[in-house]
Amino acid sequence: MQAYAAQRATRAAMSSALSLGLTADDAIVLHNSNKLTLRLQPCNVLAQVTPVAHQCAQLEVDIAKRLSEVGSPVAALEAPEVLVRDDYVVTLWTYYEPVTTQAIPPEEYASALERLHAGMRRVDLPTPHFTDRVSDAQALVADHDRTPKLADADRILLAGTLDRLRRAVGDSGRPEQLLHGEPHPGNLLSTPVGLLFIDFETCCRGPIEFDLAHAPDEVGDLYPDVDHHLLRDCRTLVLAMITTWRWDRDDQFPDGHRLGIQWLSELRKATAR
Repeated sequence: MQAYAAQRATRAAMSSALSLGLTADDAIVLHNSNKLTLRLQPCNVLAQVTPVAHQCAQLEVDIAKRLSEVGSPVAALEAPEVLVRDDYVVTLWTYYEPVTTQAIPPEEYASALERLHAGMRRVDLPTPHFTDRVSDAQALVADHDRTPKLADADRILLAGTLDRLRRAVGDSGRPEQLLHGEPHPGNLLSTPVGLLFIDFETCCRGPIEFDLAHAPDEVGDLYPDVDHHLLRDCRTLVLAMITTWRWDRDDQFPDGHRLGIQWLSELRKATAR
């Protein structure tokens, strides 16, 4: 978020915490992109703040509640409701002190993701299909006004890759289930109570390989019963999707433009194999 929007979002988070009887005199920014993540003090609560127009907080909260009930490795909610302040939606979560800055061992990562998927198979909520997310990326690539800096050749590369792999993964015949949607290392916390997944706004239905495509390669090697050909396709599909997001004129991901250029180069190599 830009500075002014981040200030308003911070005020919305602190006001929401106060309305629930929590003491929030200060807010530390943990992450700032299209969504603002704050650590509120002294109540020591994590707040996530999103513009009302670009959020699916209720789905995220509902899924987190259900997963917690079935014992899945997920971060706990501090407040069970979605709060709206000004033009922002606020959700409040337990803050966990990190226990290490080292990379999570692949075998522990794979085990945590397998347990998350097992819990997700017990959750029955209406969620988007992974192809809906791919369609969003395709629409962005096709919209020159929203991606004005994307070169014609790169636009063709992204459009062709998204279309080809959307159909390949969708027609794979693999079993589908509820997925996290983006279980990358940034969404897996090492905490005093074990590994916990966060950020469920991207939940969707699809084959487990779509989730594994977001994790380090070694995790996919250790996860049971994986279709490795499909996983390769999913990795390339995910690379095309995240590259597309970085070319959105409204994208506020830190260092997003540099990443967009870097990932286009990686995509060219991946599709040339």
